[in-house]
Amino acid sequence: MRRVAVTLTSLLALLAVAPLAVEAQYFGRNKVQYDDFDFQVLKTDHFDIHYYRSFEVAIQDVTRMSERWYERLARTFQHEFETAKPLIVYADHPDFQQTNTLQGFINPGTGGVTESLKNRVIMPLASSYADTDHVLGHELVHAFQYNIAQSRGGGGLQGLVRLPLWLVEGMAEYMSVGREDPLTAMWMRDALLRDDFPTIQQMTREARFFPYRFGQALWAYIGGTYGDDAVVNVYRRSLRIGFPGAIQQVLGVSPDTLSVQWREGVREAYEPFMEGRTAPAEVGTLILGPETGGGRQNVSPSVSPDGRYVAFSSEKDLFSVDLYLAEVATGRIIRKLSSATSDPHSDALRYIDASGTFSPDGSRFAYVVFAGGSNQLVIVDTDDGDVRERIDFEDAGIGSMNHPTWSPDGRYIAFSGTIGAISDLFLWDLETEELTQLTNDKHADLQPDWSPDGRTLVFASDRGTTTDFTKLVYSNFQLATLDLATRGVRVFDVLGDVRHSNPQFAPDGRSIYFLSDADGFSDIYRLDMPTGEVGRVTEVATGVSGIVPLSPALSVADDSGEILFSVFSEFGFTIHRLPAGSPGAPVLATADVGPRETPPGRILPPGEPARFNLIAPYLADPETGLEPEGTVRLAEASDYDPSLALDYLGQPTLGVGADQFGGYVGGGASAYFSDMLGNRIVGVSLQAQGTFQDI
Repeated sequence: MRRVAVTLTSLLALLAVAPLAVEAQYFGRNKVQYDDFDFQVLKTDHFDIHYYRSFEVAIQDVTRMSERWYERLARTFQHEFETAKPLIVYADHPDFQQTNTLQGFINPGTGGVTESLKNRVIMPLASSYADTDHVLGHELVHAFQYNIAQSRGGGGLQGLVRLPLWLVEGMAEYMSVGREDPLTAMWMRDALLRDDFPTIQQMTREARFFPYRFGQALWAYIGGTYGDDAVVNVYRRSLRIGFPGAIQQVLGVSPDTLSVQWREGVREAYEPFMEGRTAPAEVGTLILGPETGGGRQNVSPSVSPDGRYVAFSSEKDLFSVDLYLAEVATGRIIRKLSSATSDPHSDALRYIDASGTFSPDGSRFAYVVFAGGSNQLVIVDTDDGDVRERIDFEDAGIGSMNHPTWSPDGRYIAFSGTIGAISDLFLWDLETEELTQLTNDKHADLQPDWSPDGRTLVFASDRGTTTDFTKLVYSNFQLATLDLATRGVRVFDVLGDVRHSNPQFAPDGRSIYFLSDADGFSDIYRLDMPTGEVGRVTEVATGVSGIVPLSPALSVADDSGEILFSVFSEFGFTIHRLPAGSPGAPVLATADVGPRETPPGRILPPGEPARFNLIAPYLADPETGLEPEGTVRLAEASDYDPSLALDYLGQPTLGVGADQFGGYVGGGASAYFSDMLGNRIVGVSLQAQGTFQDI
């Protein structure tokens, strides 16, 4: 047996280096990689940052973000990493979907992953610095959670695995976003409105209570009531004794009592502001929902210029999110325009942060898919769904794209795309097949829409006055216009530094409809550009919204002016209609609208924290832990080392026996090795059985 053990050790050592010589054979690859990523590794005080050279400008800022997040979280958790942690960064989501660090297909909604095997964070850069910063902070909370669990006295990863998803994900969301979050507040209001607010036991057992939203809200309540140090203490204690006992020991109340207190706190905070608002089912005219033949998640509406048809994304056929065409007047679904399950040329529909666009005559429809390792623009005939054209901008360096919009004359399609992981506006000439970049800076420029005369694009951008890329501080998205002749950009100062998104020109060319969460309720507003007056078009008790804050949820017909929009209701989305020309009432002057204090509707209860607050101060402090510009030296990065390392050992087995014919032995051992990027994988096992002579 001693001889067998020595042989196994030698075999494992040999296999640990052998695959390095067979790279050309793609040994152990587990999914298609369309692109060749030449990774570099930049070592910082606390991270080994893996990146490739196509986004060197953005990665320098991400490096500064990561060290700032480390300082924030190390202070909050009172914990330090014992060694640097791997941070693997991709330029965009299409690149991220090709990663071999994770097995299987990656959903378009996955913003990042932290895994325990190698303690690595894997994520793509988002369409804005603000979203990237949020996802990075969220995933690094997980990195601390893993590291604490694996530390001495931490309880081990088994303790972490036993924790419910709301506890782990909700905590990461709370510590990366804080208590000001209109999206999560919308989920809470919807649960209250239907008397379906969960207990902690229900959150643990029922998947319908989205763990990110409800978990974040519960941690915000715990932090505001018992102090943010209680958040960390409950987590640490939960690793050892489970969360029910940890809640009892740290907070002094049972989970059932905490559930009652939390629900009552949310009710007292939100019910006064929900009175008099329109119930979700009663706003405008319901077009698409479960009761009209749609699914439960009907999102990204795009109305035809004449207002007769709407294209939307839905999971109604269960197997995937598909693109459908329906009549606006009746809600009748006419046909499926696209399906990832039946289209061999695309992997998935881009629906979370993108909607499509009709041609001016309504005969064609353009939308974005994930395909071939990039985003493609697909143009189909609306009468039969046949694909007319597929356009790939990867040769132009555009890694991802979203929200195409067709020009009034039918010649151009404008869209938002990323080069070097930074979002700008682009123009595609359908006749000459020429691509023009319209903006070029670090600002995120998203969701363009054409003016009726074809001279101007309105879009959402983080070009507000509070944006400071030196300090990595970002404005909420504001309304902006681009003059196509002069390339001049104008930013509108309306409603204050709150989210403005999904702008749509009205047919008159002087009005812009848009979404805003100025008071914590995401609603449709209307801006009269010459006068600066703003009117509120909807006042929904939940909100006019898509899946994430910047999801497209509003579409205005270019010719008829019909308004189509998605409403959050019963943890899902329905599509509604308002008549053309809805002006909004009351009409308020811009100067009177900007909130001087944070409205209660934007804050997760309790409104005023009663105990020691750790998270809000560090989120408001951009400079602590932030390295100055110029301190990140990419010249010091080294080439990626693809050496294999042991991931885990399987449980060894051993059995011995004897009879009149002699002695017997049986058993086995196994081991699993891979490199940091998962491009090379080796599994090895040894099994032995029979008599000693057989072995």
